[in-house]
Amino acid sequence: MGNLLNVKNLTIKFGGLTAVNMVNMEIGDNNLVGLIGPNGAGKTTLFNMLTGVYKPTSGKIDFDGERIDGIKPYDITSKRIARTFQNIRLFKDLTVLQNVMVSFDFQSKTTLLGSILHSPYQMREEAKMKEEALEYLKIMKLDDKADELAKNLPYGEQRRLEIARALAAKPKLEVLDEPAAGMNPQETAELTEMIRWIKEEFKISILLIEHDMKLVMNVCEYIYVLSFGEIIANGVPEEIQKNPKVIEAYLGKGA
Repeated sequence: MGNLLNVKNLTIKFGGLTAVNMVNMEIGDNNLVGLIGPNGAGKTTLFNMLTGVYKPTSGKIDFDGERIDGIKPYDITSKRIARTFQNIRLFKDLTVLQNVMVSFDFQSKTTLLGSILHSPYQMREEAKMKEEALEYLKIMKLDDKADELAKNLPYGEQRRLEIARALAAKPKLEVLDEPAAGMNPQETAELTEMIRWIKEEFKISILLIEHDMKLVMNVCEYIYVLSFGEIIANGVPEEIQKNPKVIEAYLGKGA
C-alpha cells in the first residue's frame, strides 16, 4: 500500500463500553499527521493501542509492512515507533544526558559481562552513546543542561527532553501526545518550528495529538478528528477548519 502505518477497523472495549470504534487511519513516509478531538474522545486510548499499551478488541495495525497490534511496548520500540506522554515520564533523578542515553539501551550490543568489567569495547560504546546523546540535546537546545537532574528543569524544558529521548530511539514514527501541554505561547511557537524541523531533518513521520489548535493547524499536513471514539472527519487543515461536524464537536460554534 505504500503507507508506513495502516490502521484498519481498530476497536477496543472496556467491559460494556466501546472506547474506540472502527477507526481507520493511514500515515505515509515523512508525513506529519494530527489527531484532534474533545476530552474523552479516545485519543490517548488510540495512542495506547498504537504503542502496545492496550491490545485492541478487534481490527489491526500494520507498521512498515508488519502487523503489530497486541505486541508489547518494548517490542513496539524495537520496531522503531517512539512516543512521548501526556503526563511527562522522565527519570527525574537521572541527569538530562542520562535520560537520553536510556533510549540507546535496546540498540546497544554490549554484554552484561562487558558492562561489569568495563571492557575497552564497552567504554568506546559508552563514549559514542554520550556523544550522540549530546547531539540530540543540542537539537532540543538542552546541551547546556546535560549534567543537571531532569527534575530541576522548568516544565517546558522537561517536555523538550522527552522529545529528545524519543528521537534518540531512532524512530520511523514518532508519536507525540500533547507536547505543548503546559507551555507558554513562546514555548509553543518554538515547539512548532522544532517539530517541523525534526520531520524534515530526520525524514521521519510524526503523529501528533494536541489540544492547541493553532499548533495543529500550523504544523500538520493532514488531520483526523475523533469524537466519542469514532473518526468523524479527516482531511487537510483547511478542510477540517470548515467541517461543520468538527466545528460542532470540537472547535465550538464560534470557531
